[in-house]
Amino acid sequence: MNFLAHIYLSGDNDLLKIGNFMADGIHGKAPKSLPADVQKGIVLHRLIDTYTDAHPIFRQSTKRLHPIYHHYSGVIIDIFYDHFLAKNWSNYHSETLHDYTQYFYKLLQDNYSILTEKTKGMIPYMIKQDWLGSYATIEGIGGILQQMDRRTKDKSGMTKSVNELQEYYSEFEEEFTKYFEAVRNYVKETLPTL
Repeated sequence: MNFLAHIYLSGDNDLLKIGNFMADGIHGKAPKSLPADVQKGIVLHRLIDTYTDAHPIFRQSTKRLHPIYHHYSGVIIDIFYDHFLAKNWSNYHSETLHDYTQYFYKLLQDNYSILTEKTKGMIPYMIKQDWLGSYATIEGIGGILQQMDRRTKDKSGMTKSVNELQEYYSEFEEEFTKYFEAVRNYVKETLPTL
């Protein structure tokens, strides 16, 4: 799952959202200097990633891309799935996507002192380009994939995967819907144990 899904799966706990959001930039154990709920968010992020990578529906989605994009297939599907979450946001949350994302951007700014350096460096671009809101359109996803491609020095070819998104749109959306119900249930069961 990509940023939007990780934030959403954190529920209403703001510090859990922050930890879940910035977990990719933290290696090893979460620093004890972070608030307890941020540490839990980091753990939750890793549990979600492990669950996702092993899930048969997620793997079915990645197999469709694997012949072309190889080990980048999982990253691409993470982004595709965030697209379907954003596109169908009203099915999952009573607040509008715009209000939800604006609240989260403010949350990051209000808690700047506890963010990792990597996260601090990313925030201005994320807010200015409204990364989370841009997931709702194919054009927005195309821009995100282009940024990801640049990070791999254009070796991944991820920008072109918008073609597969459009070609297999209904299949990917159906897989996302089934998978997301499963991961929501998994998180509901897992959160009380953290």
